Amino acid sequence: MADEVIHVFWEEGMLRHDAGRGVFDSGLDPGFLDVLEAHPENAGRVKNMVSILKRGPIAPFLSWHQGRRALISELLSFHTQEYIDELVEADRSGGKDFGGGTFLNPGSWDSALLAAGTTLSAMKHILDGNGKVSYALVRPPGHHAQPTRADGYCFLNNAGLAVELALSSGVSKVAVIDIDVHYGNGTAEGFYRSNRVLTISLHMNHGSWGPSHPQDGTVGELGEGEGYGYNLNIPLPNGSGNRGYAHAVTELVVPAIERFDPEMMVLVVGQDSSAFDANGRQCLTMEGYRRIGQIVGEMAEKHSAGRVLIVQEGGYHLTYSAYCLHATLEGVLGFPAPLLSDPLGCYPEDEAFTVAVVQSINKFHRESVVPFLK
Repeated sequence: MADEVIHVFWEEGMLRHDAGRGVFDSGLDPGFLDVLEAHPENAGRVKNMVSILKRGPIAPFLSWHQGRRALISELLSFHTQEYIDELVEADRSGGKDFGGGTFLNPGSWDSALLAAGTTLSAMKHILDGNGKVSYALVRPPGHHAQPTRADGYCFLNNAGLAVELALSSGVSKVAVIDIDVHYGNGTAEGFYRSNRVLTISLHMNHGSWGPSHPQDGTVGELGEGEGYGYNLNIPLPNGSGNRGYAHAVTELVVPAIERFDPEMMVLVVGQDSSAFDANGRQCLTMEGYRRIGQIVGEMAEKHSAGRVLIVQEGGYHLTYSAYCLHATLEGVLGFPAPLLSDPLGCYPEDEAFTVAVVQSINKFHRESVVPFLK
């Protein structure tokens, strides 16, 4: 890309969010295990992301910036006042279990405000013309947080707030590409009736997981009203792998971006699509993340004058998530060869099955009455 550096926005206070220990993300102690594991969304995963970027070979190509807390008034661009009041009250009363592994504990609300404000700062950096590529290295994650509810470890929709900031600052159209292993249902819900935001989500075909996550992420969720056709779901089979994901991006995402022609792009990244993550089995390796980053960087150069905001979401393998993040940023910067070798290497993938699924999604859109996607 034309930019020589990626502007990384980070605030150490986000490490204070502690979702506890238990059996995976349940917070439960069954009484018969000697060792309970930390919640998947823990501070250690992000500490490794910070350290690999500061001390890894990509370090000379990064510029670091301080994050900040979001103001309550800023949150109302995406979330309802009633929901924000619920979060504030939960914090005052010592915490709340929102279900589905989403625990607001002491320190969590302040971390959420820092994550939201830091993402807003990263977007404003681009809007003010101070750089073309910003990366919001934030936690807790946000893409499951809907306007009226918490979900999937998320309290505030960091990417959604940044999109709203761009729209209110005069950007006419924003494209969001979400490659976290789970459906970015909160972001999709927030812009489900808008034709100014194209939301695209590549995710495993997990469906709805309960009252906090009523969206199922299937191809039939296309948007409503003026937003009909501006929500593109790409549910992929487990084991899709590097080539499968590259095929889906090339055949579905690139043509959609071509038609939409956004002024701003937002890449929502989660390394839980990797081959070694406990939350998903999509078999992506560093090579796959690097290729996705390259494609997004190329699309940004063509459509949004190189402007792209990258927002951190999931990724729960303490080591490999950091490596895959490094590879993604290498790709966005357009390096012709890897700066960092893969410590884990190859993994089986099911490209043929994914190609068939992508073809079926394409067929669905061709036969639908969605003007934008035809």
